Amino acid sequence: MIANPKFFLSPEEYFEWEERQEIRHEYAEGEVYAMTGGTLPHSEIALNFGSLLKNHLRGRGCRVFSSDAKVGITEKGPFFYPDVNVTCDERDRSAVKFVQYPCLIAEVLSPATEADDRGNKFAKYRQIQTLKEYVLISSELMMVDIFRLNERGKWELTSYTEGNEIELISIDLKFSIDLLYEDINLSPESE
Repeated sequence: MIANPKFFLSPEEYFEWEERQEIRHEYAEGEVYAMTGGTLPHSEIALNFGSLLKNHLRGRGCRVFSSDAKVGITEKGPFFYPDVNVTCDERDRSAVKFVQYPCLIAEVLSPATEADDRGNKFAKYRQIQTLKEYVLISSELMMVDIFRLNERGKWELTSYTEGNEIELISIDLKFSIDLLYEDINLSPESE
């Protein structure tokens, strides 16, 4: 994520301004941030995950979105573009500009965004009362961290690695971690 030169927009101005831009921008505290491109493994992992979720949730009244869909922390922002998000909330059924009531948000991590995804963004996402799981997927190693809201209202971390079965409680889904990394070469390219 790259900050644009300092200019401040209201949420309404942001939506109007972004429609005219060639690239996507996130919005927080009146500022906009250009979204940077990811690697091919990043894109493939997000697609694999979105496909798993879409197939599992078909016909259940939930909506699965890719990185082109914004999530709004409130109606006034901040607004982020997670790699994948799921909403099963009736209030999002007719949403057009952004999802406001997701139960699951996933970010595919890259070295440039990992600190923000684990820190600032997660702090903002935790303000969403309907969010039950926050999934962080490595694009360099076969590793997934899932933060879950427990019955005491605390966020707990469960980590998964090669050979593990991942469980998503918010949408009642279990699957092998291998499916996330199917057909993906995680070894670095030779120079």
